[in-house]
Amino acid sequence: MQARSLVPRRAVDAALAVSIAVAACVAGYQYRPAGWASFDATAYVLTCLVVLPLAVRRDAPLTVLFVACGGYAVYLALGHQPSLNWWGPALALVGVAARREPKVAYAACVPVFAVLLQSGVSGRLPLPMALLQAALIPLIALAVGRTQHSLSSRNAELRRLSAQLAHEQEERARRAVVDERVRIARELHDVVAHHMSVVSVQAGLAGYVLSSDTATARTALDAVADASGEALEELRRMLAVLRVDVGEAEGPPDAVALHPLPGLARIGDLTARLAAAEVTVEIRTEGEPRALAPGIDLCAYRVVQEALTNVVKHAAPTWAEVHISYLPGQLRIVVRDEGGPGARPPAAAVPLPASGYGLIGMRERAALCGGSLTAGARDTGGFAVRLTLPTATTPPAPPP
Repeated sequence: MQARSLVPRRAVDAALAVSIAVAACVAGYQYRPAGWASFDATAYVLTCLVVLPLAVRRDAPLTVLFVACGGYAVYLALGHQPSLNWWGPALALVGVAARREPKVAYAACVPVFAVLLQSGVSGRLPLPMALLQAALIPLIALAVGRTQHSLSSRNAELRRLSAQLAHEQEERARRAVVDERVRIARELHDVVAHHMSVVSVQAGLAGYVLSSDTATARTALDAVADASGEALEELRRMLAVLRVDVGEAEGPPDAVALHPLPGLARIGDLTARLAAAEVTVEIRTEGEPRALAPGIDLCAYRVVQEALTNVVKHAAPTWAEVHISYLPGQLRIVVRDEGGPGARPPAAAVPLPASGYGLIGMRERAALCGGSLTAGARDTGGFAVRLTLPTATTPPAPPP
């Protein structure tokens, strides 16, 4: 981009140099006052030598300055009229001031001052006027050049800051994607932990009673099929989000069916599956149910899911209760069990992997939603999980 921007500037410099050279040659040829040397071939060559190097003043400003001053000094020493050649040293000084440090620009004013003083004296101006001209033109050229230098430095800084801002925005976007995928991975853990717990318990139960109670075994296998099917459905949805980036998906946007995230409305389905694992779950609702923000609704569902999964792992067969309270500006959920005897049949006691992240994950999930979670043993036996989440005061949900 920088290379493309330099092409027009160099073209402008070349056009300016040619224009001044042509104007100076025409003025020298047309204006022939008495007492001056004729504008001959030497004058044409020296005029071009003074002015045409301005075409490369951006690449070699100091060289152009010395060539312009030296050529103009020789031009004047041969007795030619000043003409328009004084523009060469003046514009060369602008280039030096715009592209070199201040001390170099100040030093460059000396040869320009000297040659312009020579021009004024050769033009038979009064000495005070010649001095004023020799001092004023370099000062103006210096001011213009330093202004260009400041603008160039400011533009370079703006480009640097713009590039840095774009990089930071890309980095924030990348971190946001990574954070979102970490949250989805956490969802994946919850899905696998819950459904595999149910599948493990039911498979063990089916194997234990297969020869003695066919109906119970069939019911357990049906529960295994339902739980594994739902787990696969949620795994497919979440993995589609994890694996498909913007612009990478093939086919129409609805090529991968993305179902709504679960919420409190699906707790009934959750508890129905647990009944086959000899965990009786009672759901109590206090207050008027209302629409919840998706994040709050999902958080509440996942905490209940994890708490009931722990009941299946550690207390079945038993009784458990899910108490949901819709309070003003707050949602409160308590999941408690009575602490089953833990006397499972040997064949059903299939070991379940303990991740060790259940309570930590629930607390972190609640904290992300601005809520809190406590869990611990009950004085009367069993275990209780208490979740509190802030909610917006929205109108009650319409009846289904």
